[in-house]
Amino acid sequence: MYKLRRGRTLAILALLGGVMLLLGGCGKKAADEVVIYTAVDQVFSEEIFEQFQKDTGITVKPVYDLESNKTTGLTNKILSEQEDPVCDVFWNNEFAQTIELQKQGVLAPYVSPVAADIPDAYKDAEGYWTAFGGRARVLLVNTDLVEEGDYPTSIYDLISDKYEAKDIAIAYPMFGTTRTQAAAIYAALGEEKGRAFFQTLKEKGVQVVDGNSVTKDMAAAGQVKIGYTDTDDAKEALQDGKPVALCFTDQEEGGIGNLITPNTVAMIKGAPHEKNAKIFIDYILSKEREKQLIDMGFFDLSIRPDADGNGLKVKGMNVGLAEVYDMLETASQDMQEIFAVK
Repeated sequence: MYKLRRGRTLAILALLGGVMLLLGGCGKKAADEVVIYTAVDQVFSEEIFEQFQKDTGITVKPVYDLESNKTTGLTNKILSEQEDPVCDVFWNNEFAQTIELQKQGVLAPYVSPVAADIPDAYKDAEGYWTAFGGRARVLLVNTDLVEEGDYPTSIYDLISDKYEAKDIAIAYPMFGTTRTQAAAIYAALGEEKGRAFFQTLKEKGVQVVDGNSVTKDMAAAGQVKIGYTDTDDAKEALQDGKPVALCFTDQEEGGIGNLITPNTVAMIKGAPHEKNAKIFIDYILSKEREKQLIDMGFFDLSIRPDADGNGLKVKGMNVGLAEVYDMLETASQDMQEIFAVK
């Protein structure tokens, strides 16, 4: 009887031990994950995730944005999960929604040592978010219509007598990166001078069209001499062999600089895999990943002043991203008032 009971006890202990091993294995597996919400196109972000998994052994569980609602959908999802977070890291393709999440209290601070050489204007002072890489606003000039010596060098060229109104095209400044640029100009010049700039642009009668791709096409086809667009659109025109050149604005000493629209990365407050979240943030902010994203054609430039690689070299604006964010609502209201079709 004793042997039977002893055998049964040993069997139960062995079973319990097996269960504990399984549970331990499950815990280890969960600890080797990181959940990343990203608004970056899957064709680019997926390659980075695969490389991260290979280099670190940490499994990435990505959640991509929906084309129908873009970044706003992921922002709302993060807010809805605030009491029970699922996401560890938010890798965003812009900065305004990221700063909005900070304002809503759903981000956690993490100062990455890898970001030490990123200028202060492109990161939160307490580490709630960090910007990296990105694209830029650019004046796309038709080289058949404009001599090199007459290329624009400043935003003020757009409101001067140097070019006729019919020769300039901009996208409606109530949307997208043109809206962001309006806020950046407000932040750089002040609200009164910023509004005056756009009011003058409107009164001059420049062509205002539906989107940056339209301004790019108009400049490439010679319908205008200058189209204000983004570097990704401008590069398409160059790759298509169109007679165009890229001109960045206010690059001289003391100039306000050229708007750069970077990506941002942030850790979620209460991230289930905080350690792995920090590892990924360090990874994505590295010079190596930045260069990889430039080589892939996703980024057009680095925001690091001494970055290596084949990206464009552009001096950014002399205002921080947080200052631009603070001007978004005011600038947007003014742009609606100035440019909306009556």
